[in-house]
Amino acid sequence: MDPRSALQSALAAGDSLRARQLLADAGPDGREALWSVLASAASGGSTSGRELLLEQLSASGVVHRFVASRLLDEASVDDVVQETLISVANSVDSFRGGAAVTTWVASIAHRRVVDHLRRRREAVQLPADVASPGARLSSQVATREALDGALRELPPPYREVVVLREVRGLSYAEIADHLERPLGTVKAQVARGRALAAHALREGQVHR
Repeated sequence: MDPRSALQSALAAGDSLRARQLLADAGPDGREALWSVLASAASGGSTSGRELLLEQLSASGVVHRFVASRLLDEASVDDVVQETLISVANSVDSFRGGAAVTTWVASIAHRRVVDHLRRRREAVQLPADVASPGARLSSQVATREALDGALRELPPPYREVVVLREVRGLSYAEIADHLERPLGTVKAQVARGRALAAHALREGQVHR
């Protein structure tokens, strides 16, 4: 069975472990075709497809590299990367495979960069988390009950870091120290968790 078909079968069976192994085996040269499988599955309602796509985009650094090539401030880069992942999670339902996944994601990242630069021109002096509405999950318009529900339904690796960041207000460095994880891992997990939770809030996919 070719890798695309194998990944489709793994997603259909809900076998995330097998799907991750196929993605790891593909390497950089084969990932684009498999990312298309993930995006198509996510557009069809696959939660695993959506989660794995965000995981791949974050871990590969493709979004970070694109944004970093257009912004100089690292804090701004982190914010826009997270906003991009949230937008990907929210808009993947419309993915139809007409373009490569990286091309589609780059167009989303470009719009988020433009939005960020526009906000910087228009904003008064505000703390970074307030000036960047997409940077923190707490900026989402949601009741506390809905937010709690979205956090509860996050996969465990993401739920813990998002709660520490969004509910307890810890810094990335404090979370990394508390959980004994690399700082880069914490930032990536917070970004993915925010994107998944924001999508659940937007779609109302929260069990109360």
